[in-house]
Amino acid sequence: MAGPHAPGFHPHLPGFKHKFLATTLGATMWFFIFYRARKDGAKLLGWSHPWEGHGHGHGHDAHKEHQILA
Repeated sequence: MAGPHAPGFHPHLPGFKHKFLATTLGATMWFFIFYRARKDGAKLLGWSHPWEGHGHGHGHDAHKEHQILA
């Protein structure tokens, strides 16, 4: 055998570079997710239509002048 050792699994701890990189990438991912949720969250959840609110006047009331009132 190779000598005395403690039974079980003993992983090495990650170095500072790996912890820093993991924290940076994780924070970047969550900032991007929150940014996109702020911009497109209502559309994603179905609370608004994708064609509403873009400021071109094509909403539900934009074509009332073309309707014939009876």
